[in-house]
Amino acid sequence: MRRGTLPLIAAIVAASLVLGLSAGSVPLSPGEVWEALWTAGAPASVIVRELRVPRVLLAFLVGGSLAVCGAALQAMIRNPLAEPYLLGLSGGAGLGAVVALASRSAGPWAVPVAAFAGALAAVGLVYRLSLVAGRRLDPRILLLSGVVVGSFAGALMSAIIVLSDAPTVRNAFLWLLGGFGAASWQALGVFAAYAVLPLAAIGSSARSLDLIALGEEPAHHLGAEVERTRRLVYLCTALLTAASVAACGIIGFVGLVVPHAVRTVARPIHRTLLPLVFVGGGSFLVLSDVVSRTVVRPLELPVGVITALVGVPIFALLLRRSVA
Repeated sequence: MRRGTLPLIAAIVAASLVLGLSAGSVPLSPGEVWEALWTAGAPASVIVRELRVPRVLLAFLVGGSLAVCGAALQAMIRNPLAEPYLLGLSGGAGLGAVVALASRSAGPWAVPVAAFAGALAAVGLVYRLSLVAGRRLDPRILLLSGVVVGSFAGALMSAIIVLSDAPTVRNAFLWLLGGFGAASWQALGVFAAYAVLPLAAIGSSARSLDLIALGEEPAHHLGAEVERTRRLVYLCTALLTAASVAACGIIGFVGLVVPHAVRTVARPIHRTLLPLVFVGGGSFLVLSDVVSRTVVRPLELPVGVITALVGVPIFALLLRRSVA
């Protein structure tokens, strides 16, 4: 890691959290945010404590989780374009959410549960399509299967939206583009509790990911359990993606942009790369949420729009390099 990288990352994380707590339809100064955090009777205490703190923390956790998923998938598949959004997982979750919205399912957890179920269904379908002779998980077929499943889910979502009434269409589009307008302490607690085990499992596979990134045969010779690691990483990234979509809708390109940005300042050793990617992804999504809340104030843009505007040009650049 280059000298001065850690202080720079710490400064970026701190700045993103402060901006996340200060920005919004009611702008607050850092002093007002500090007072609201530590003084119960402060004028802005309800806004900061009940609305912005859970929103910022949820955005940080979701962004960090999606970035870790992207870094792990890129190493597992050995493809710089790998990302949860491109592997069909988000599409399946979005389809589940749209079905719940179109059927007007009751209850605050109906849409998140349906999104989670759709993501798990997409996981199973992509996994089955990716198995080749000898039940070996082929990473190239995995990527192609994800694109096919994502396209199929997108087609079904379009058909459902066209056949639904206007309020359902609006709610579905807002969900598909992602956002943290419904963030709460409860949603934050559920996501945090759910994400601990998958993140820990991916972290424990850091050395195996280093070896797999060198190639399948070298990894085998160096003692890595390639197939087991691939299945574990794919399952954990799928579960994290499903939880992220259930919490805030579909937010793409975080897992594509952040790992490549972090690799420019850190060595590609996953024991150190994954924690840096996590804090980088969290900061990136918090800042994207800040932009979404301020660029057309008092209205909010979906966060997925902001991440796509940043991610699509980078995706095009990576694609051009990969075929050059």
